Amino acid sequence: MKLVTAFVAATLAMPLAARAADAPTDPQIAHIAYTAGTVDIAYAQIALQKSKNKAVREFATEMVKDHKAVNDKALALVAKLGVTPEDNATSQSIAAQAAEKRVELSKLSGAAFDRAYAENEVAYHTMVNGAVDTLLIPAASNGELKALLKVGLKIFLGHQQHAEHMVSRLSHDKAASKE
Repeated sequence: MKLVTAFVAATLAMPLAARAADAPTDPQIAHIAYTAGTVDIAYAQIALQKSKNKAVREFATEMVKDHKAVNDKALALVAKLGVTPEDNATSQSIAAQAAEKRVELSKLSGAAFDRAYAENEVAYHTMVNGAVDTLLIPAASNGELKALLKVGLKIFLGHQQHAEHMVSRLSHDKAASKE
């Protein structure tokens, strides 16, 4: 995710004219968005396998359901438009960083896993939501793609808030257990 964050930061620092020239195309945007959703589904599947915490499991179930629904809508849209999502450096970076994080999460268990998963969800949604809002939506030229990204962003901002609440709750539970 460091590479993706660096990409987003570098892109936002560019002058507007340069940013427009380097903006992803609609087929690249479709691939980036789909990849980001698939990554979060994979994180959630690890949580469903490893966690015994009810709140973590409920959140992970929500991630699978919501990200799958948005990805299904995205696939239907690209099929309708006759667009083939185009792999690109950003989607490749997201996938590579996610593979590393999945290995890291897989080595944890119990409360340590729950906290790491929740903290990762906050960081991941913060990064993806920022990229969707400031890069993907402005770069999308197709109105239907732009609208789908806006709907997805509203859902994923809710995920970010839910994850932040979960981190706070898990931190509070940890502190309470030490007393």
